[in-house]
Amino acid sequence: MWQQISDELGASFSVVPASLAFTRLLVAVVLSAIVGFERELQGKPAGLRTHILVAVAACLFVLVGQELSAISFGDSGEQHHDPLRMIEAVTAGVAFLAAGAIFTSGGKVQNLTTGASLWLCGAIGLGCGAGSVALSAMATGLVVVVLFLLRQLEKVMGTDDAG
Repeated sequence: MWQQISDELGASFSVVPASLAFTRLLVAVVLSAIVGFERELQGKPAGLRTHILVAVAACLFVLVGQELSAISFGDSGEQHHDPLRMIEAVTAGVAFLAAGAIFTSGGKVQNLTTGASLWLCGAIGLGCGAGSVALSAMATGLVVVVLFLLRQLEKVMGTDDAG
């Protein structure tokens, strides 16, 4: 059983090597944090965490798309599944759910980070479904660290959106 799990995790990166995937995810965190920090300083409802979640999700969707493109769905005449349509279906459905979680009360936007985290979890689910378990785990680990650490930073700065 452990060998099968090890084989599954090792085979998860058929197109983009694990180190490159992690680097891309990390760069998405850093670059989106720059934008998110500026928004945080301006007191906007979408700050550090929200921007990072969206960027990591977008990066993960691209990486998962690359991995999905390597999966054989049968010969061209037999192919019944389009990997990009799978991604589009999940992103549209999750975006609808995420939008429902976001609301405005008293002129204040609430749950924006929760909406972004739902969207990100759609990407994580796609990654797992595509067999990119290690890639999805990398993104999950990064995001949990980002959410926790930036929540602490926001509390110190007094900009916590409780979202």
